[in-house]
Amino acid sequence: MGILQGKVAIVTGASKGIGAEISRTLAEAGASVAVNYASSKEGADRVVADITAKGGKAIAIKGDVAKAADVEHIFTETKKAFGSLDILVNNAGVYAFQPLDALTEDEFHRLFNINVLGTILTAREALKNFGPNGGSIINVSSIASTASMPTTVSYSATKGAIDAVTRVLAAELGPKKIRVNGIAPGPVETEGVHTLGLIGTDLEKQMVAGTPLGRIGQPDDVAKVVLFLASDNSGWVSGETIRVAGGYH
Repeated sequence: MGILQGKVAIVTGASKGIGAEISRTLAEAGASVAVNYASSKEGADRVVADITAKGGKAIAIKGDVAKAADVEHIFTETKKAFGSLDILVNNAGVYAFQPLDALTEDEFHRLFNINVLGTILTAREALKNFGPNGGSIINVSSIASTASMPTTVSYSATKGAIDAVTRVLAAELGPKKIRVNGIAPGPVETEGVHTLGLIGTDLEKQMVAGTPLGRIGQPDDVAKVVLFLASDNSGWVSGETIRVAGGYH
């Protein structure tokens, strides 16, 4: 029996990459998983198929986390399918790297609406839907929240905000038995990283050279830490953001 047997989880932005692997990992541990996606139904359906093929339970739910009505829909459909809620993983996020003089207001608001407002809206909805035993919220931040990386001013600002949201909500929701933690991944090999053309470049080599464990991360490196934070094994952990970066700083 898995350590999440009988639990129900929502993973936002889970049609690919880290979110997809988190969904599969939580399901393998026994959780029923709502795989949220904003546009890639095909990707979300693949994740659900991966889970159900191994005997797990999962559904795909479309919704934009930056829209309150969509967020409510995600939670309503999850409870309709599985009856309860125990875990929320706020993985949905977007990134854009550009120099300061190329930054636009629209791009700034796009990043903050999805990365920050989305995290707050889903946490608010989780508060309404967790049972009397509380639950676990895990927010996906980034090492960019503390690293001084040129051309990432908006993205890094959103992740710094997520770290603050994690600390504040842990203090606010703790009396309701709701734990709130974050993870801050370093460079991770995902579909998005391949799309950016990062793999095999001098930048990737530079990041690996700066990582004491000597490699770029994989989605399952992150998912295993999320599993810990979702489970009772981390029952005395709240308000923390754990770096998952192979020692990269």
